[in-house]
Amino acid sequence: MARGINGRDVTITDVQTTRIDSSFHWTLVRIYTDAGVTGTGEAVLGPKADEYIDYAKELLIGKNPLDIDARCTELFERLSYLGGMNGIAVTAISGLDIALHDLAGKLLEVPAYQLIGGKHRDSVRVYCDTHAGEHLHRTAEVDDYDPYAPEAYAEAAEAVLADGFDALKFDLDGLNRGDEDRRHKHLNAEAIEYRRRIVEAVTDRVDGRADVAFDCHWSWGGDTVRRLAAALEPYPVWWLEDTVPPENHDVQLYVTHNTNVTIAAGENVYRVEGARRLIENHGVDIIHPDVPKTGGMLETKKVADMAKAYYIPLALHNVASPLGTMASAHVGAAASNFLALEFHARDLEWWDDVLTESDSIIQDGRIELPDEPGLGVEVDVDVLEAHLADGETLFDEA
Repeated sequence: MARGINGRDVTITDVQTTRIDSSFHWTLVRIYTDAGVTGTGEAVLGPKADEYIDYAKELLIGKNPLDIDARCTELFERLSYLGGMNGIAVTAISGLDIALHDLAGKLLEVPAYQLIGGKHRDSVRVYCDTHAGEHLHRTAEVDDYDPYAPEAYAEAAEAVLADGFDALKFDLDGLNRGDEDRRHKHLNAEAIEYRRRIVEAVTDRVDGRADVAFDCHWSWGGDTVRRLAAALEPYPVWWLEDTVPPENHDVQLYVTHNTNVTIAAGENVYRVEGARRLIENHGVDIIHPDVPKTGGMLETKKVADMAKAYYIPLALHNVASPLGTMASAHVGAAASNFLALEFHARDLEWWDDVLTESDSIIQDGRIELPDEPGLGVEVDVDVLEAHLADGETLFDEA
């Protein structure tokens, strides 16, 4: 327990948010207490998450922050009529959950991973989302450069390997090669062959130096995915991610049960209840939730534990700032079935600056888990202020 603090007497006094100007709608949330200790969390991909958090704070003020499951259960129940099982309501609670873990860890003087079962590993593996060939920023420099050519993908893979990563991911959708009209969710034989050539070029260039996954962004129907997966069977594909839209789990089950390539999904499946059917029916080979979006640290650990009972590995989708990324790293450390955590900001020059730490939290494709209380990192308020979304104000300092 932090010196001079009786945790059972600590109560929440305020909740404030700050939105950062990022393409992924970073909403940072800070919880204040009458002990003068604060916790900071993050919600992502929820453009109105701050409004939900502002509504929810009245359900938190006056309550004890150490009872994290109780606090989140109350929030899920009270926000149920606002979509408490899915969508932005869950994303908002995810940010509050992370802030509560940061806060409780500081009050108890333990790292956040200790609050969800303790760590299985001292560092977590990170895979770099490499998009496509445009990741090399050469499109504007070379007139005839095709950022979606298979060779461009291979060059991008080489660049990420040089950064120290031994795991990476590329996009296979949105290439305007046979999928200009995405509404029918179908790829013809030529479009599948084009994607096969991309996978061949990347995996040949990587040549066993890294695991390589490919993201499909919920683009196609079951037949297309079955044919695409068959074409990719000769190559060492780590996984195919989000191959079909997330609404119909029957189609997801069909895909996973009728392909030999590893299938991952889960970033649009909210809470453990949302993931239950996919896990129990082996609808995924890898479960892939997003901590600051689909439920928070505690909820994601519940998903991981359920998946563990069915021998399904956990990978973590992640488009967060370094703060949310560190929260995900704590979950990865605490889940025995964890594979890797996504890094999705290689192009964002000021990503590392969000935290007060002098060095990047990612070193040689790994995140070392800090021993400091809570998340073990703090945001740099000056950097946040420089990147506030339009009309936003900074939350109060701790």
